[in-house]
Amino acid sequence: MRPQALFPLFVPVTALPGVGPRLAPLWERLAGPMVVDLLWHRPSGVVDRRFSPKIAEAPAGRVATLTVQVDAHMPSSGPKRPYRVRCVDETGFLHLVFFHGREDWLRRQLPEGEWRVVSGTVEHFNNEIQITHPDHMVPVEEKDAVMAVEPVYPLTAGLTVRQVTKVVRAALDRAPELPEWQDPAWLAREGWPGWRTALHTLHHPEAEREVLEDGPVRRRLAYDELLANQLALAMVRAHMRRLKGRVLRGDGALRAKVMAALPFSLTGAQSRALAEIDADMAEPMRMLRLLQGDVGSGKTVVALLAMLSAVECGAQAALMAPTEILARQHMATIQPLAGAAGLRVALLTGRDKGKARAAILEGLEDGSVHLVVGTHALFQEEVAFRDLGLAVIDEQHRFGVHQRLELAAKGGAVDVLVMTATPIPRTLLLTAYGDMDASRLDEKPPGRRPIDTRIVPLGRMEDVVGAVGRAVAAGNRVYWVCPLVEESETSDLAAAEERHRHLSEVFGERVGLVHGRMKGPAKDAVMAEFAAGTRDILVATTVIEVGVDVPEATVMVIEHAERFGLAQLHQLRGRVGRGDKPSSCLLLYDQPLTETAKARLETMRATEDGFRIAEEDLRLRGGGEVLGTRQSGLPEFRLADLTLHGELLAAARDDAQLMLRRDPELKSPRGEALRVLLYLFERDAAVRTLRSG
Repeated sequence: MRPQALFPLFVPVTALPGVGPRLAPLWERLAGPMVVDLLWHRPSGVVDRRFSPKIAEAPAGRVATLTVQVDAHMPSSGPKRPYRVRCVDETGFLHLVFFHGREDWLRRQLPEGEWRVVSGTVEHFNNEIQITHPDHMVPVEEKDAVMAVEPVYPLTAGLTVRQVTKVVRAALDRAPELPEWQDPAWLAREGWPGWRTALHTLHHPEAEREVLEDGPVRRRLAYDELLANQLALAMVRAHMRRLKGRVLRGDGALRAKVMAALPFSLTGAQSRALAEIDADMAEPMRMLRLLQGDVGSGKTVVALLAMLSAVECGAQAALMAPTEILARQHMATIQPLAGAAGLRVALLTGRDKGKARAAILEGLEDGSVHLVVGTHALFQEEVAFRDLGLAVIDEQHRFGVHQRLELAAKGGAVDVLVMTATPIPRTLLLTAYGDMDASRLDEKPPGRRPIDTRIVPLGRMEDVVGAVGRAVAAGNRVYWVCPLVEESETSDLAAAEERHRHLSEVFGERVGLVHGRMKGPAKDAVMAEFAAGTRDILVATTVIEVGVDVPEATVMVIEHAERFGLAQLHQLRGRVGRGDKPSSCLLLYDQPLTETAKARLETMRATEDGFRIAEEDLRLRGGGEVLGTRQSGLPEFRLADLTLHGELLAAARDDAQLMLRRDPELKSPRGEALRVLLYLFERDAAVRTLRSG
């Protein structure tokens, strides 16, 4: 159960004054649905209002707080003219300027003859000193409240800075004193404040550094978040290790038949990864291993050989993919090889209905289906296995830790192998997959040829179309990727439908189109035509990013490449170069390029090493965006920034492991405090493993 001290933070934002049901959706979009989410809504900067000169000494462009007497109101003389209020001190005049100002309200706020404190950015215009729409206009006795350092918060349409500041501070008032979960010696060494003090300083900063820089306040809070993340992963890992596993050590008979049917021998990296997987499966503990390999490094074959070990021991194995296209592609790779070993393989997706589906379910339950490939449909309630020994999940960054725990419940002591085609930088690997051992496929299979990557301005479109024509005439196939589905009024993107029309005028019926809004069967039909060669050019949105295997495709054109992330560009490029012919990738960009976009395109031209590209992506974009955390099951950090706090992550990992060795049930005083930390950062699933284990 969540500790009682945290109850005031885990209530809807509507519990705070000034947040009614009408505004609640705006607050939810800005920070999240709960009061606790507002504590993590960091200021992006500060405004220092402590500078308080006389009017004549107020420099242009600077924020100043001035004490002035209201001299005269000058209402606007026409709809386009501003309302002006002239103020005065002993050194001169100051004009306050209001566009669309309401006279009755302004006369109440600024009565003639009275003294007021006004604060805002000073402007010098036509030899006059003025402030347009002052941020503050208050009686003199409230001067101290205005002359402070104000945090500046990220906003969303419909909320003002003042509203956000007020509501965040109301949330802060609910933050309780909590037991210290940090190690006292570490806290003293780093010179960090307590949790509540750090949070208070973040939202009441005295200087810019407290908000933005890597100072003690921000580091303390970032470390809290990273420690919660690492402790949760370590606990899930310990829980999986405690659950009884089973020994799966095959005799190699099926594997030998499949190896004989393979048209190539394994790379060194594949053999290494397979040896690590075999060693895990042979242990009486459950395997939880990540197999990361670059595009085309041969993950599916490694997974199949691991699955055969389970079948050799009389168990079944399942491979789950995030999309139907990818599931069908795995099936196309696996079926002929498994067939050579005399095994029955089934494909189960959401599209399978009626008798065909019933036959597959029956085969899984009675054990006559040895291997099954499928989508999320595999984990519906009515799917029962006779004896599931190994589950392989592909493109796992669509699933989080919770799903990993649930998946293991589909059989008795299931070993889990997770595959991802996205090379992941080490820091992200630790935060997303710290509960797993990792194997890396860092070699391409023999015969894979390098891809010639070129950067071309959009202005040379006709040359590109000509090059595509030559490639098609030579019997090759071409992908043409566009960033958006259809032209929107606000967007100047070259849309897939428009490009399809243009290319169809040049090449006729041989041009196909696929995009995310098409229904599954229609999409599959076009893909099948492209694979079969009845279409030579496939215009697509990024639906082809994962899992289309057409060895005859040798040209990849990516339009508006500057709008894609590095990881995405790398995934797309990996769709070509799968056969024995030379391949090329053309990155078309629009001028002018930002420095970051230029660096991204240069990286693509310089290397095909996915791991190097991923590290560069992390450097250029920061941890939150590299793999698109929202789609990816990667943790989204609110206070930590992996590009700034990489060494804190390593410390948090060591701290978590040491703590669990000393106090696996978190029963000591620090252990109890760490439980509170886990609930605070909503890592409840990990706490549940303590009870269920």
